[in-house]
Amino acid sequence: MRRVYGNPDVSFLECTNPKKNKWRVRWDIQEDEDGANYMETELDHKPSLNEIKQIILGWHNNQIEEKILSGFIYEESQVWLSTTNQFNYKSAYDLAVQKIEGSLPVTFKFGTDEQPKYREFTTLEELTDFYLKSQQHIQNTLLEGWKKKESFNESQYLGNKL
Repeated sequence: MRRVYGNPDVSFLECTNPKKNKWRVRWDIQEDEDGANYMETELDHKPSLNEIKQIILGWHNNQIEEKILSGFIYEESQVWLSTTNQFNYKSAYDLAVQKIEGSLPVTFKFGTDEQPKYREFTTLEELTDFYLKSQQHIQNTLLEGWKKKESFNESQYLGNKL
């Protein structure tokens, strides 16, 4: 899979070499001032509609996961929302909400390993703000991704009589 720059009228499915049975599947076509850019993968066989769906929906799933993982910015710092970090943030929040002695202050490392930024949360209000914004980021990313996946239009790939 790779991002390609080319003609905005590109075919979604194309046999590029009949002798070698080379096929290209394209999606995420975005027009710009230079033409268009899109995702493309080459196959050594004519794909079924189910295979095309798996390729495209799998790509969308990876995009969603990547945006959840590294797309959240809090107080101008990137926050990595790995499964482990999400669990740690939830645990700290739950303990603080239950007013467990010693649960606050809590410190998290944001940013990158090369440029870490440590953020100490001293009040429940501060921690709640962070936690709810992280959860909103995840929910918004999922909703956006679901919409993109639901917009998959199989008729765009049927012109080549799969």
